[in-house]
Amino acid sequence: MQPAQVSDRDPGASGPAPGEGDVDPLVAAAVGGDETAFAALVGRHERELHVHCYRILGSYEEAEDMVQETFLRAWRKRDSFSGGPLFRAWLYRIATNACLDALRRSARRVPVAAGHDEIPWLQPYPDRLLDQVASDDDEPDAAVVTRETIELALIAALQVLPPRQRVALIARDLLGWSAADTASLLGASVAATNSALQRARATMQARLPSGRLEWRTAEATEAERDLLARFIESHERGDTAAALAMVRDDIRITMPPHPMVYQGIDELQTLLAQAFGEDQPGEWRLVPTRANRQPTAASYLRQWDDTEFRAFKFDVLRIEGGTVAEITTFGAELFPAFGLPTTLGRS
Repeated sequence: MQPAQVSDRDPGASGPAPGEGDVDPLVAAAVGGDETAFAALVGRHERELHVHCYRILGSYEEAEDMVQETFLRAWRKRDSFSGGPLFRAWLYRIATNACLDALRRSARRVPVAAGHDEIPWLQPYPDRLLDQVASDDDEPDAAVVTRETIELALIAALQVLPPRQRVALIARDLLGWSAADTASLLGASVAATNSALQRARATMQARLPSGRLEWRTAEATEAERDLLARFIESHERGDTAAALAMVRDDIRITMPPHPMVYQGIDELQTLLAQAFGEDQPGEWRLVPTRANRQPTAASYLRQWDDTEFRAFKFDVLRIEGGTVAEITTFGAELFPAFGLPTTLGRS
């Protein structure tokens, strides 16, 4: 089913999204054609809109494109905004519409399952940028992005939903919007929106880990930091036994965009033999970071004939019961987005 077109007109008739307040002089100036005011205003909402588009699309880079498209559409259609206190909701509606348009144009196959191996476009999201949401007094309506609203398992599961169900669930359950505001966002009736939401919730309940609603934190725990440190140490030493000792027997490893899936200790041991064995490609150096509110190791590889360590991959860890339950490995394309250099010296 193709996503229906959503109007970008001012949704003022439905009432404000949570937290919308009085008329902002900056909004009035921007709607009036002041380019400086417009740039300042959209910059205020840029990060939360990027996270919104990322949740819909599952791709950090595609979300960047959609945010830019949102701002272009907003500038062209600024006369359609009434000038009331709903500018943030109006931007969300334009961003949603841009994402639905992109999904309609794409040849993307809706995955049968929510496994990361079935979602080749899946990318990680840097925690350092998630921290920018709700960190500014100019964005009092933006909520802190906690793990249960951004974890990779959730983003992957969202990609299984039809686009309008996906948006309904994001708005109601992740952003905390009311039924009326969500219906306005989708340009649909409250009844139709609630129906889409219920179908989306049923699908998500069947696909997500049962304990995910306990992940109500944006901070790493001491246990997570310790496990990540041991993960990094074992990989830098090439210590297969230590690396295997910290994972579950049913460990699962995926590598988007590649379709490979490695399941269990034996298959992980085969992978580690390639990385640490006699034919290992070079020397490893790992740096701790976080993606999607999960502990993450950024790996650099110095090939034997090279003088520098070069960005190689991210390993995003899902930890359960003090052990690593899943590793999702991504390429090095987003090292700059994580604030990481692409090369390291040998010292």
